[in-house]
Amino acid sequence: MKRMAKIAALAVCASLAIPAAALYGAEKSESKGAELFRQHCSACHPDGGNIIKPALTLHKKEREAQGFKTAKDIVGKMRNPGPGMTRFDAKTMPDKDAMEIAEYILKTYK
Repeated sequence: MKRMAKIAALAVCASLAIPAAALYGAEKSESKGAELFRQHCSACHPDGGNIIKPALTLHKKEREAQGFKTAKDIVGKMRNPGPGMTRFDAKTMPDKDAMEIAEYILKTYK
């Protein structure tokens, strides 16, 4: 009987460890752009929206209507955003990181 209890306990532990490992792997596979977006942008742009100016979302239709069609366009907006948006200059956000975020936005918010 004790042996069955030990086997059952091991089975439960193993069944909990496998999903935890899978979650850890999924977390590790998050792109650099996604991580940076979550860290610097998602507070004001949850799910690609815009809490300050709701009509100006990151979704393709609204983004392109404002003239932001390329990663370079998006980085330009990050560098010189205008009223209501935090300015991410090159000291605050290196060019490589800004491009990672811009590529993530283009890929994610279609």
